[in-house]
Amino acid sequence: MVRDLRIARFGAVLTFVLAGLLVGTMTVRIPALTDKLGLSESAVGMILLAWGVGALITMQSMRRVMARAGSGTMLRVGGPLTALGLAGVGFAPNWPTLLVASVIFGMAFGMVDIAMNAQGSTVERAYGRPLLNGMHAGWCVGAIAAGGVGSLSIALGLSFTANVALVGLLSVPVMVLLGRTYLPEAPAARAGSARSGRRLPPVVYLLGAIMFFAFMVEGTVADWNGLFMRDTLGAPEALAALGYPVFEAGMLVARLTGDRLRVRFGVRGLMTASGAATAGFFAVVLLAPAPLVAVLAMFFVGLGVATISPMTLSLAGTATDTPGPAIAQAGAMGYAGLLLGPVVIGFLTDAVSLRWALGIAVVLGVAIAVASRYLPREEPAAVTRAVPVEAVREPAGV
Repeated sequence: MVRDLRIARFGAVLTFVLAGLLVGTMTVRIPALTDKLGLSESAVGMILLAWGVGALITMQSMRRVMARAGSGTMLRVGGPLTALGLAGVGFAPNWPTLLVASVIFGMAFGMVDIAMNAQGSTVERAYGRPLLNGMHAGWCVGAIAAGGVGSLSIALGLSFTANVALVGLLSVPVMVLLGRTYLPEAPAARAGSARSGRRLPPVVYLLGAIMFFAFMVEGTVADWNGLFMRDTLGAPEALAALGYPVFEAGMLVARLTGDRLRVRFGVRGLMTASGAATAGFFAVVLLAPAPLVAVLAMFFVGLGVATISPMTLSLAGTATDTPGPAIAQAGAMGYAGLLLGPVVIGFLTDAVSLRWALGIAVVLGVAIAVASRYLPREEPAAVTRAVPVEAVREPAGV
């Protein structure tokens, strides 16, 4: 059974890696997409919005579905669909078709995003110790790999269609094989699923709010950091482009060490410190005397914000008997922040300067630190002692 748990953990981590690869592949080849279909910036914005709204709709509707079907079933369906959805984006011959393909891709990804976090929570409970930060590090690895594959594809002269479709189609059989590694929820959790699907404790919504703040910061960095570096700080294009990869590298380091830090300092203490660090280092970015200082500070912003969303999802997964519905609710609230953050910055920039508009990230970091003080002081028992191995059935087909 210990071997089965290790296989389940490996399967969960690899699912995060593939999810980061699939989403990152679309993101890094957006310039090639604009060339392929002759899209304007506003048309690209509509495509990204359609993808995000599709994902958000699915996430918000997952509470009842997850309560009944479980995370493993949803991943076996959603994983291959997400890979096929990316291939559909790659093959889309015109803007209307691309818009439809993006919605489908987003909806399938929304299913996977919630289910893989719920599966991670199930594995975490079975191990009896925090693991979700390390699983989210897999997402960072996948996103970084997408950048490397994209750069290699450009060097080899591969078109947008070839690059995106190949990644999507090759990921389908891998997702199918991973379906054999997933753990079912423990019988006690499955028995309480109907009740959990209807009513959630208040702490789930507090966790969703904290995740909303953290994802607003991540979305702000992803969409506006490069423009701030270039236009406000006067960084050369090449240096400005380094801001987000450096931020992502900081996130990867934090997530690889976050589970051990959580064991030592507790989730409440670590999340409070993470919010304060996010606010402080983003202030350094905004007040940096030189672009290089801002780029280096982005690494520490990534260190600060990285562990917040994995910890909120981990706590949400222990708030009820079954992790799926609570994770679906918190995840949907968080993802709304990822979509809303860049939009809010855009509107604020029209009223004030971009530097002042980005100051909202500092406020969000403070909000995370303050809200975290209202979390329970003690770690949940579900991640401090293992579920009896008899309570977890063997992964299907392993």
